[in-house]
Amino acid sequence: MDRNLALELVRVTEAAALACGRWVGKGDKNAADGAATEAMRRTLDSIGIHGTVVIGEGEMDEAPMLYIGEKVGNGSEPEVDIAVDPLEGTTICAKGTTGAITTIAMATKGGFLHAPDMYMDKIAVGPQARGAIDITASPSENLRRVADAKNCYIQDLTVVILDRPRHEKMINEVRQAGARIHLISDGDVAPAIAATVVGSGVDMMLGIGGAPEGVLAAAALKCTGGDMQGRLVFLNPEEKVRAKGMGIDDFDRIYTAEDMARGDVFFAATGVTNGELLNGVRYFSGGAETHSIVMRSKSRTVRFIKAQHQFDFKPVY
Repeated sequence: MDRNLALELVRVTEAAALACGRWVGKGDKNAADGAATEAMRRTLDSIGIHGTVVIGEGEMDEAPMLYIGEKVGNGSEPEVDIAVDPLEGTTICAKGTTGAITTIAMATKGGFLHAPDMYMDKIAVGPQARGAIDITASPSENLRRVADAKNCYIQDLTVVILDRPRHEKMINEVRQAGARIHLISDGDVAPAIAATVVGSGVDMMLGIGGAPEGVLAAAALKCTGGDMQGRLVFLNPEEKVRAKGMGIDDFDRIYTAEDMARGDVFFAATGVTNGELLNGVRYFSGGAETHSIVMRSKSRTVRFIKAQHQFDFKPVY
């Protein structure tokens, strides 16, 4: 794939962030998500690709746009798979708290795991701790391994965990081991990426979150050289039937980042509200400023882009 597609993807996440950024703090997460999704779809259709959404807003009968199986792009080559979360952290955006982002990943056809919309247990770290993690081991054992790999004390590590009742035992164990914890209300893609970025203040992301978000995080970690493992969490027999329908036969399989995102992969995200990874959208008279990250697995190039948008010259806005 042409490396210039990376910058095209930033246009997509910027458009989504600028659209849903108007809804920050207004208490309407559905309106925010709808604005991001519409802007993302409209911008995707202007790009020179023949894309298929494999991670999206749901099935065709559940989502009006960016549904699984939807075709995007202007129909020209290359043929690619698309994973999207137009607004990761809809509740965050509605409340105006930290960490909402718009995000997209692109891979050569067949490159993404077709993850069903269900839970996934995940662990993610940066390049320094690559090869040190084991999702079957305890949190304290993984903390010891990561501290050894990073040549630091467990007390120096910061772990991001979703603040959910299901994580109570894990949280207690991490605290007893001595690591610091940052509990988040929603959105575990940005923390997984932050764990791979030097200076972010995040060393590890742990816990159960969405499986589609796991694929997006894996795409980013593959681009940075980080490490990730995930395994699907089934709550009922119906979820196993749905997973089987999406080509998943081994229900106990542990997926690596390479398993979830194969081949040449691009990833982009733009901040909607301020977070550890990205600053949020800042509006000014006649325009706005956005902060984005874009990366490619082939070259492992990671770019942070701060852009100013003049709305008089962007009729889409």
